[in-house]
Amino acid sequence: MKNHLDSCEQMKASSETAEKLKSKKARLLHLVVEGRYSPEYWIHIEAREDATLKDLDDFLRQIWLECCGHLSVFTIEGEKYLCEVIEPPIFDFEHEKGMDAKIGDVLKPGMSFAHEYDFGTTTELKLRVASERKGERGSKRVLLMARNTPPPITCSVCGKTATQVCTQCIYDGTGWLCDECASNHKCGEEMLLPVVNSPRVGMCGYTGE
Repeated sequence: MKNHLDSCEQMKASSETAEKLKSKKARLLHLVVEGRYSPEYWIHIEAREDATLKDLDDFLRQIWLECCGHLSVFTIEGEKYLCEVIEPPIFDFEHEKGMDAKIGDVLKPGMSFAHEYDFGTTTELKLRVASERKGERGSKRVLLMARNTPPPITCSVCGKTATQVCTQCIYDGTGWLCDECASNHKCGEEMLLPVVNSPRVGMCGYTGE
């Protein structure tokens, strides 16, 4: 996907247009994001240099993470950037910063960094800056370019396509269920969540973007 996006004709056209319209030219960073422990879930993002880490955090919450308004944090070159600066500091975030930093100031090509959402039932993401380019300044500060198709997940009982997951049994690998098997599951309906295309599937109260 990275190779395709690098050679995409529409992307090239955007860069050429920006070159002609000097006032609208912007530095754009290509970010690749995946689940730290579930790399089958991935997205490619393009972010304007003036976008903040809060803009990126909001985007990740909307597409992959948000369920109950949990705290989140980026870790970039040893620095912690928390969605809210807590006084007094919590956990190991003794010197945390806020997410008002601009992406263009803290990120550069080749850099890898991390994101965590929810410090109880945590979803961890790996991010890297794949490249940057000069392109037309769009209205969106963070733009989705590509994402994975939903990985095939089968019912742990009968082998059909799983549509629901038990938040208790998921940890021993038996929580994936089709609708029919879910209706008879021992843990009860209140423990079930829908199978969604996100590394947060089956965690806390997450039901999808």
